[in-house]
Amino acid sequence: MTGANPLRAYAAVTAAYWAFMLSDGALRMLVLLHFNSLGFTPIQLAWLFLLYEVAGIVTNLAAGWLAARFGLAATLFAGLALQIGALVALAQLDPSWGVAASVTFVMAVQGVSGGAKDLAKMSSKSAVKLLAPKEDGGLFRWVAALTGSKNAVKGLGFFLGAALLALAGFQAAVWGMAGVLAAILLAVVLFLPAGLPGRMKSEDAWAGWRSKDPQVNRLSLARMFLFGARDVWFVVGIPVYFQAVLSDGTVEGRREAFFLIGSFLALWIIAYGAVQAFAPRILGGKGQPQAETTRRAIRWAGLLVPIPFLLAAAAWAVGEPTPALTATLVLGLLLFGFVFAVNSSVHSYLILAFGSAERITRDVGFYYMANAAGRLIGTLLSGLSYQIGGLPLCLATAGGMAMASWLAARRLCAG
Repeated sequence: MTGANPLRAYAAVTAAYWAFMLSDGALRMLVLLHFNSLGFTPIQLAWLFLLYEVAGIVTNLAAGWLAARFGLAATLFAGLALQIGALVALAQLDPSWGVAASVTFVMAVQGVSGGAKDLAKMSSKSAVKLLAPKEDGGLFRWVAALTGSKNAVKGLGFFLGAALLALAGFQAAVWGMAGVLAAILLAVVLFLPAGLPGRMKSEDAWAGWRSKDPQVNRLSLARMFLFGARDVWFVVGIPVYFQAVLSDGTVEGRREAFFLIGSFLALWIIAYGAVQAFAPRILGGKGQPQAETTRRAIRWAGLLVPIPFLLAAAAWAVGEPTPALTATLVLGLLLFGFVFAVNSSVHSYLILAFGSAERITRDVGFYYMANAAGRLIGTLLSGLSYQIGGLPLCLATAGGMAMASWLAARRLCAG
């Protein structure tokens, strides 16, 4: 890149991404726990997040072109600004509104937040492709560091959101996050080095939304099912189950449940991020041929499949919640997170390795469109499966999605 030190630019991009993901994690917990405490059903809770994921799909289709046309810095700034707008809008929510009005309003606000998230994500990941050193596994290490640290910060956001809801209430928490994010946006605008790459010729930018590389398309399909497998239990199922188990219905009981649920989900995300950061060592990525990394990615995709099926069987066999079942779920989901993190990290490396530098924003945009599609499917199935069959069906559905991801990943070694 011209006019800037790559390490300084990488640090600035990472800091902006951290700030965004902290607010994203906090906002998700605020919305989920607040509306669950108001008596929303699992399906109604799922609806609150559907437009967030739909907006992610649409944004990723357009984000590659926008970055190619206006540059990665512009799309990064736009993502942060849209998130601030979403928070300010959410603070206007009136408790006197009915269920239909509240759901519609929050869905719309979440849609803006979903678009903001994918603008920021695409900008950050694409910048790494262009900034990272090309030798000695530099790309894998830089991607793993960005992704792993991001998820650790997002995990902290889950805890922060639950804690703010318990201590300050919904509106005060939302206004506080909007103010902090506005200050961070100003700092990033002032300190991000000039010359961050990302523009391309307009005719190249418009040249097709789907990748010309079949490997990118196959990886995107595997990614879609992978994130569906996580969100089937993560978005609605497990938080609602734990709140039912942990809360006694009193105000103090709800607050205690908020802290415990937020702490568990924060621990899960932080541990997931830590594993992602170490994924190059786990997979032996330094100096390893890309073909061998691809083969290992397929093996790790297969390792994920039995975990949710075994947890579903345990939940079905036990029936009513017990301390032993809760402990089994916690340990099993942490194991799921470990294997999932390795899969996610190697995907983040492979999409940049497969993608061409000339159209990297388009390839990454398509890949994260598939990621958002997986989250959309997982979110919908999370509320639906939990309401129909409780936790056993929710976890079994996650197992089916994990199996589909493994089957799609196996095609990465196809000719």
